[in-house]
Amino acid sequence: MNRASHERPMGIIAVLIAAILWGTTGTAATFAPNVSAVAIGAVAMGCGGLLQAVLSARRIQHHAGLLRTRWKYLLLGAVAVAIYPLAFYASMRLAGVTIGTVVSIGSAPLLSALIEYYQDGLRLTCRWMIGAGLGLAGMVLLSLAEGSGHVPTGTAPSVIPGVLLGLLAGLTYALYSWTARRLMQQGIAPRAAMGATFGLGGLMLMPVLMITGAPLLASWENAFVGLYMALVPMFLGYLCFGYGLARIPASTATTITLSEPVVAACLAVVIVGERLPAMGWAGIVLILACLVCISFPVKILKHSS
Repeated sequence: MNRASHERPMGIIAVLIAAILWGTTGTAATFAPNVSAVAIGAVAMGCGGLLQAVLSARRIQHHAGLLRTRWKYLLLGAVAVAIYPLAFYASMRLAGVTIGTVVSIGSAPLLSALIEYYQDGLRLTCRWMIGAGLGLAGMVLLSLAEGSGHVPTGTAPSVIPGVLLGLLAGLTYALYSWTARRLMQQGIAPRAAMGATFGLGGLMLMPVLMITGAPLLASWENAFVGLYMALVPMFLGYLCFGYGLARIPASTATTITLSEPVVAACLAVVIVGERLPAMGWAGIVLILACLVCISFPVKILKHSS
């Protein structure tokens, strides 16, 4: 009982650390402007995923039998892992960094909750819906505050495809979170589930990296950005995310990652020198309120029959 009471807070902290690490990717990418968004996504998720698989090789081998019997979840998660970074970074390129991040990350909790509702029969609690509503309202404010200043008026036709790609990123994010947790719930160790899913997804991204990744070798700075993306946000970030997924529902985990755009916006102000209007700071406050709403433990009273 005492151990169980610590599982949820530790899971929440781990996912929050992952979101903070992921929030650094936008700022890091600005140090390699000549590298395409697709190449950044392929090197980050591809190499990071393969590294996870290598580090988890013994656990994957130990659970190989279970993974084979649940190959549909593994394949679905791997395909989602491969699609996610391409859709996510392309969305930011077309619609702007803030709008792309807002749509991709902001849509994931709702899509994740719907997947759990239809596939697992999980109830959408009033508290979760209030928290998600606060987070999405904050996302909208942050998008309006930042997007209006960073998406040139001449690129308006590309915003809609960018938003659609962001929704695809949100769907694939929700899918691989759900499939990884499903594998864990069926007796597969978290490191094995995440390592196998991301390793297979990373293999799928290797052809994309071979086609688009030449600029990463054009300078030491570009190479360092690629190395940072693969090792810190993707490798370490997803280790933390996998640890958290084993302890909290995927819908809760994806909602906590609404803090990622907050980190990204703050880093853009401090390091890149962007200015965040008052509306943007109001959005950050709402997102933080969302995290408080869904993360703080509450006592659930059960009616005796």
